[in-house]
Amino acid sequence: MLDRLHQRLQTRRPCALTDDGARPRAAVLLPIVDRPRPTLLFTRRAQHLTTHRGQVAFPGGKHDPGDPDLYATALREAEEEIALAPASVQAYGQLSDVVSLHGLQVTPWVGVIPPDLPLRAEPRELDAIFEVPLDHFLDDRRTHTDVITSGGHTCYVPSYRVDGYVIWGLSAMMLVDLLAQGFDMDIDLFRRPSGVLQHHPLRPVRHRPRQ
Repeated sequence: MLDRLHQRLQTRRPCALTDDGARPRAAVLLPIVDRPRPTLLFTRRAQHLTTHRGQVAFPGGKHDPGDPDLYATALREAEEEIALAPASVQAYGQLSDVVSLHGLQVTPWVGVIPPDLPLRAEPRELDAIFEVPLDHFLDDRRTHTDVITSGGHTCYVPSYRVDGYVIWGLSAMMLVDLLAQGFDMDIDLFRRPSGVLQHHPLRPVRHRPRQ
């Protein structure tokens, strides 16, 4: 499974949003844990934070001027947030850029890490680190689909509940790209799926190819 993922991500060209320099940049790491049944690692933001408290996310954060590139941003933030040593990450490839509700342009990176590393959550930012088997998403075990519409465009974003954690929003959008591009899964943010829909008055994320 992971060998094929590596091949697919190395041969595809991710979509990038037009960069006019106006948006702040960020990067996240989607860490896949190399277990017999591979898992995807997530974090949960601490409840004492003033923004995004309790939200599930991938490790990552804003680009720092000292970072040589956005992949370095993702690795630095992962080390700061969960004590993941950069040398432990095997880079697999880049996914398509997304833009958060607040205008932050985020570049996701996929990397594979060994199992059972001594990871720890930075308590000022996080209160949990957890893993979900990849087949949970490949089997499309969503609880419902969030419908995010603005400006005449609609996204259908899956929402998953696993052991009390809810994976939705921007993280779920990145996850859809991983499933579609990395695993050739028939899933698309812009195609209405079957099942329960929940409508939200939020701004969608749209991919635009490089010009």
